[in-house]
Amino acid sequence: MMALLNQVGLLVLTLVVFWASFWLYRRYNSRPTIHSLLHPLVTAPALIGCLLLLVDIDYSLYRHANSPFFFLLGTATVALAIPLHQQFHHIRSLAKPLLITLLFGASFAVISAVSIAWLLGASVETLISLSPKSVTTPIALGITEKIGGLPGLTAGVVVFTGVVGAICGPWIFRWLNITDDRIAGFVMGISAHGLGTARAFEISPRCGAFSSLGLGLTGTLTVFLLPWIVIACSN
Repeated sequence: MMALLNQVGLLVLTLVVFWASFWLYRRYNSRPTIHSLLHPLVTAPALIGCLLLLVDIDYSLYRHANSPFFFLLGTATVALAIPLHQQFHHIRSLAKPLLITLLFGASFAVISAVSIAWLLGASVETLISLSPKSVTTPIALGITEKIGGLPGLTAGVVVFTGVVGAICGPWIFRWLNITDDRIAGFVMGISAHGLGTARAFEISPRCGAFSSLGLGLTGTLTVFLLPWIVIACSN
């Protein structure tokens, strides 16, 4: 009974901290720079991490208590098909440029991460774990387990990539004077997967739909090609 209460308490802790982080995020909506830095996906994990350290709660216990959210993560990814279907008439007319962008963006994401890590002397296992960094978490973990990587490292890198993309993406678009929501959304989906897509929906429904498309196509392309590339390189 006590164990159940502890699990419920940790689940409630996540909800309360996320609600507080979201309130803080909305509080500074009129100040773009601070608004981006206070994104709930940045502040909530930091607050929860500090609380776990202060109260000396083992992370594996916290993860087990919040397992319903891990299940919903995959469900939420599938649900992105709804806004994607609503924007399908726009997507169909842009098939060729979207495909070119996908091939370049998804390839560059893998090559850049692995190349930098290799130059810094990372092990083969680390290189494999970094390769699916721009794929949404459920897919990235599945790929890593199949090709012999470290799921823990992959999860951390995937989340870090998404947070950086969600924060810096809108800044970069403004700096480059990119105002087309379709371009911004598709690039966010390729480079920052689910977290970038959540940020894209805050920009506009169309931006979120194109980000969903980028997320899904990048995941599909990586699932089909990355294992074969790893096998070819290992031989």
